[in-house]
Amino acid sequence: MAMNLTGVEVDVVATATYAHLFDALSDPTRLAILQHLATGEHRVRDLVEHLGLAQSTVSAHLACLKECGLVAARPEGRSTVLSLAAPAPLAALLRATEDLLGATGARVSLCSHLVRPEES
Repeated sequence: MAMNLTGVEVDVVATATYAHLFDALSDPTRLAILQHLATGEHRVRDLVEHLGLAQSTVSAHLACLKECGLVAARPEGRSTVLSLAAPAPLAALLRATEDLLGATGARVSLCSHLVRPEES
């Protein structure tokens, strides 16, 4: 489905997909989870301990990240082990974000092991 905005075709489905991904990345807790997972695999229990949040809160954020394809989960015994689903493309997106923030006057960066995993 496409919308026409003053002569510009806008793909509504693609736009919604982009918005959903950016929504997943817009929350500080979800970014913190991604930073933890960039150091290696974690169980939900590990993330609860590291972040100091309730298990239900961490699980809700993980559900969002999994739904967007940012986090992968695999069973291991009674636990679920979580990891970044696509670390290289995520790192590239976050490097581009740092560049954009720098261009808009907000020069900040996330942890190097998430944004530049090859340097860790």
